[in-house]
Amino acid sequence: MMTNIPARLLPLVSLIAISCMLAQLSNADDWLHWRGPEGNGVSTAAKPPIEWDYKQNIKWKVELAGKGSGSPVIWNDRVFVVTAISEGGGQSEQAAPRRGRRPRSRPTSKTQCQLHCYNRANGELIWKKTAVTTVPHEGGHGDNNFASASPCTDGKHVWAHFGSRGVYCYSIDGELKWKYDKFAKMTTRGGFGEGCSPVLAGDKLIVPHDHEGPSKLYAFDKTTGEIKWEIERDEPSNWATPIVVEHKGKKQIVQNGQNYVRAYDAETGAELWRCGGQAQRPVASPVKIDDMVIVTSGHRGSFLGAFRLGGKGDIKGTEKVVWTLNRNTPDIASPIISGDRLYFHKQKRGEISCYNAKTGEPFFETASVPKVRATYASPVAAGGHIYLTGRSGNIAVIKDAEEFELVGVNDIGEPVDATPAPVDNQLFVRGSKHLFCIQAKTEK
Repeated sequence: MMTNIPARLLPLVSLIAISCMLAQLSNADDWLHWRGPEGNGVSTAAKPPIEWDYKQNIKWKVELAGKGSGSPVIWNDRVFVVTAISEGGGQSEQAAPRRGRRPRSRPTSKTQCQLHCYNRANGELIWKKTAVTTVPHEGGHGDNNFASASPCTDGKHVWAHFGSRGVYCYSIDGELKWKYDKFAKMTTRGGFGEGCSPVLAGDKLIVPHDHEGPSKLYAFDKTTGEIKWEIERDEPSNWATPIVVEHKGKKQIVQNGQNYVRAYDAETGAELWRCGGQAQRPVASPVKIDDMVIVTSGHRGSFLGAFRLGGKGDIKGTEKVVWTLNRNTPDIASPIISGDRLYFHKQKRGEISCYNAKTGEPFFETASVPKVRATYASPVAAGGHIYLTGRSGNIAVIKDAEEFELVGVNDIGEPVDATPAPVDNQLFVRGSKHLFCIQAKTEK
C-alpha cells in the first residue's frame, strides 16, 4: 500500500514499480530454451552477424572446463551453460558388451555436473554451481557427455537437468530452490548416454525419461519441485525433447517416440492421441505451425509426419495426418520452421532440404552445404538467414528462402555439437572448449 507516501511522489513510485515489473518480463528476443521462444529454433527479432571467424567479430569468448553439448540459454543480461567435469581419468573400465555391439567404457571417477551463469556484456562469470558430484552409473557414446541436456529459464528461475543425476532449480542469482534426484537410473540403447532437455508448460517443468527400462514423462511444479503427475510410457530410449503447443485454449505436450508420437494433456498428463511409423531411437524434437506439429526421425529408417492437433486415440490413417515423408529425414539435428518453410538435414549429413510445412511440397531437396558434413546441432533461423552448424566448427549461413542460396561459411576454430542461440545482434555458440559471443565489431 502507498497510503503513507506523499501525493507528489506517487507518480515516481508508480513508475519505479512498473520498471521493476518490466525487468522481470522476458524480452521478445530472449532465448529461454534450446529451441528458442516458440520451440521452432527461430528468432523473429534477432539479427546476428553472417560473417566471422575465430578472430573476426568475436565480442568475447570464455574457456569452459569439462564437457557439454547443452546449448546456451539467454535471459536479458545473463547467459546460462551446463558442463560436466571429470575429477579423474574419466571412462576406463570396460563394460560387458551387448550382443552385436562394441563394448562401452564405464565411468570410474567422479563427475561434477555444473551450471554456469555469465555476464552477457563481457563474458565474466557471475556464478557457478555444482548441482551434483557422482560417479555416473553408465558411460556413453564417445560423442556424448554428462551435460548434453540444455537448461531452461523463465527469468526468475533456471533449471538444469543432468538425466539420471537429477533436475536442479536455481534462482536467477544462483540460489538452489529445489532438486529432484530420485529418477530411476537410465539404461540407454547401446550405452549411448542421456540427453533430453526439460521444457516449461505454464507452471510445470516437463522432464522426459525414456530408456531401456521403465520409461516415464514427469511434470514438476516449476517453483516447488512437487510432482504434479508422472506418466508411464511404453517406449525405449529416446533423446528427443518435447514441444508444448496450444489447441483450443489447452496446452498439449507432444513427445517423439520409437513406437509412437504422442500428445499429452499438460494439466493432467492424460494421453490425447498417438501415431506410429517412426524410425529407431528418435533424437529430433517436434516443431509446430498453426494447429499442426511435425515430427521426424531418421535412424535405420526415414519418417516425417505432419499431424493436426485435436485428434483422439490412434490417428494413423485419419485426416489428422496431414502429410508424411519417407526420405532424407534428420537423425540427430531437429528440424526448424520459419514462416511456412520447414528445413531439415538428411540423417547426420550437412545436406539440407526445405519443404512447405503446411502442404508437404518441396522447395528444394538435399542441397549440399560446403564444409558442413556431420551435424549434431540443430539449424536456427534469424534475420532472414538459416545457420547450419557442422561438428567441425564450421557454421554455414544460407538465405531463409524457397531457393537454396549460400551466403557464406564461418569457422569458429573448434568443434561444435551444441545448437547456437541467436539473440538481438549476437550469436552465442557453445564449442568444445569455449563459449563464444559473436557480434559485428561495428555493433555496440
